[in-house]
Amino acid sequence: MKAIYPGSFDPITYGHIDIIRRAAMMYDELVVVVLINDAKHPLFTVEERVEMLKETVGSIANVQVKASSGLTVDFARKEEAKVIIRGIRAVMDYEYELQQSTINMMLADEIETVFLLARPEYSFLSSSAAKTVASYHGDLTYFVPSNIAKRLEDKLSK
Repeated sequence: MKAIYPGSFDPITYGHIDIIRRAAMMYDELVVVVLINDAKHPLFTVEERVEMLKETVGSIANVQVKASSGLTVDFARKEEAKVIIRGIRAVMDYEYELQQSTINMMLADEIETVFLLARPEYSFLSSSAAKTVASYHGDLTYFVPSNIAKRLEDKLSK
């Protein structure tokens, strides 16, 4: 069975990596999809985010990385995926994800959403937190891999 894991990944964090590894063990194929959202103002371009994901999780045999705009369920249908993976860190995430999942069910009831709970050590992690710490030249050791930390530092120094 094929699943997708959509997100902005601006940038990818250890929490994202953990969800990707766990989902990859559960499904035959996993497509990590960088969503293009005009309402958001990402630090990294879509191409940079796809590249960072490929650098970080590209060695996992059944994982592919792609980019997409539009509805997540339309992308899932195009990929013939039956499952959308979503990570949950806290109650606030659950409330948002419940709303999104309900909308997706109404649009495509043949596609299931599976929530994976963040491991406790990653429950505080977010791309926003990593960007904030990086902007103040803080230690990113617990947030992102060293290659991503370097990219963050380079991007924010410009």
